[in-house]
Amino acid sequence: MTFLKATAATSALVAVAAFATGLTAGEAAAQIRIGSVLSITGPASFLGDPEDKTLRMYVDRINAEGGVNGEQLELIVYDSEGDANKARTLATRLIEDDEIVAMVGGSTTGTTMAMVPLFEDAEIPFISLAGGIVIIEPVNPFVFKTPHTDRMACEKVFEDMQARGLSRVGLISGTGGFGKSMRGQCLNVAEAYGIEIVADETYGPRDTDMTPQLTNIRNAEGLQAVLNPGFGQGPAIVTKNFAQLGIEVPLYQSHGVASKSFIELAGAAAEGVRLPASALLVANQLADDDPQKQVVVDYKTAFEAEWNRPVSTFGGHAYDGLMILVDAMRRAGSADPVAIRDAIEETTGFMGTAGEVNMSPDDHMGLDLTAFRMLEIRDGDWTIVQ
Repeated sequence: MTFLKATAATSALVAVAAFATGLTAGEAAAQIRIGSVLSITGPASFLGDPEDKTLRMYVDRINAEGGVNGEQLELIVYDSEGDANKARTLATRLIEDDEIVAMVGGSTTGTTMAMVPLFEDAEIPFISLAGGIVIIEPVNPFVFKTPHTDRMACEKVFEDMQARGLSRVGLISGTGGFGKSMRGQCLNVAEAYGIEIVADETYGPRDTDMTPQLTNIRNAEGLQAVLNPGFGQGPAIVTKNFAQLGIEVPLYQSHGVASKSFIELAGAAAEGVRLPASALLVANQLADDDPQKQVVVDYKTAFEAEWNRPVSTFGGHAYDGLMILVDAMRRAGSADPVAIRDAIEETTGFMGTAGEVNMSPDDHMGLDLTAFRMLEIRDGDWTIVQ
């Protein structure tokens, strides 16, 4: 097992052996320790890598501008490699050995849920970057999240289908934590949108051909659209197989593929695919009077200039989590975990890359459906569905 550690003083990512101890030069200057467990490598690296890059970049910027309440931040980042058991072990280390005051991390629903009980028991605020609604429903006092939920994705997709007169839908879902959760949410809300699920297929995380499942869906009587809850390479394979089979109904994906890498993996087959996502992917297409435009343009510009790669919504989730945390610490005037938790829960009117955040004791995400934009892939890029 390996971990990655970033310090504000050095502004560098230092890789060391898993159970090494000791401090890097200059680390004594850091006074507020915050932690992160991310899927930086492994099958979910497309989530964790931009999250890691975002956190490091903005912690450096915050410290260069004077830190938080006059104190510097020290960011400690561990790589779970997407493994839930490793995530739990590393979260324990953050709590017991590193003595962090707050956590921004958890790239996937599976790794997040493995860590939730630890942060609840330790009474340390944990802002997750994963999509599953199970993270915040039911509400855990010390657990929050920044991305839109899988239930919201189902609702946004079904809303768009309604507008297009589509009601007979086939599902093909990944069996991982996110895909399984979103499938369940879509089944739960379908009736409210007049949607009939006429086919319901699944695929495993290591499957490389979904043609049999898609053939079953294609043969469903009266099929009008297909929705694929999932993330990683699976949805790209589904998209390619969908095109190879010549299925002519609209194909929808989830916000779990909201990065340029999906378009690159799916290639020409991605043309016409629709999905709900944050405004970040279409930052420059927003109207000048859109209240979110400045935030997403600034983040996109900074990230792409720093790392010379396209922005993704996943890095945006990390930006939102860090900035919500920093805002809460400033309002609390304290680095006490309970005071920080209370201030996070009181967050209102915060404009992030995912939308406007208004949290409460009953809502530890604070986004509504208007925070989602419906996008369509055209000519190898994102466009806003008007």
